[in-house]
Amino acid sequence: MKQSPRVLGRPRHDENAKPKKDIVLETATRLFIKEGYKNISMADVAKACNVTKATIYYYYPTKGDLYTSALLAMMDQIKLSILQILEESISFKDRLEKLVEIHLSATVDIDMKNFMREATINLSEFQLKEVQASENNMYKTIEHAMQLEMELGTIRKGNATFFAHSFLALMSVGYVKDREGKRIFQSEATAAKEIIDFFWKSVEK
Repeated sequence: MKQSPRVLGRPRHDENAKPKKDIVLETATRLFIKEGYKNISMADVAKACNVTKATIYYYYPTKGDLYTSALLAMMDQIKLSILQILEESISFKDRLEKLVEIHLSATVDIDMKNFMREATINLSEFQLKEVQASENNMYKTIEHAMQLEMELGTIRKGNATFFAHSFLALMSVGYVKDREGKRIFQSEATAAKEIIDFFWKSVEK
């Protein structure tokens, strides 16, 4: 039986292997985290994946598409982690503290501010809107939790959007370093406790 011709440029697929598109995205994300957008080329990604540049371009027509997908994947993972923690059966304050600690630990090598700055500079208007929408969805997850806890009487009544953004702004303090390049908190656990103790004073009833 004659085999159907393979679509030009389409990578060979092993049914038992991890999808090549996923491997490309995961590899590119690691490279972007380590080196930044400008310092990584599609050829670098192809080399790290041990595939041809044609394979990379088959899945991601431009570096902007690849960078956008990397950002969206990271934000989706962060959102999923946030939801899982917020649904745990412990106090809201403990959930927030756990969320901060896990988030800081998981993103210790990721400079999200720099990721977003590079996105603003290098992505198209459409790609940037996709990233911003995903970022807003992360914020909405926290905002909805704040609103629910207000209704349950756990925290005082107020503006849930303000509470959520204040919480996220405080969480970013966990990344702050002194003049010698050392973080101001000795550990993520210490940072989480200090941040939530400070935040809780502003929202407790």
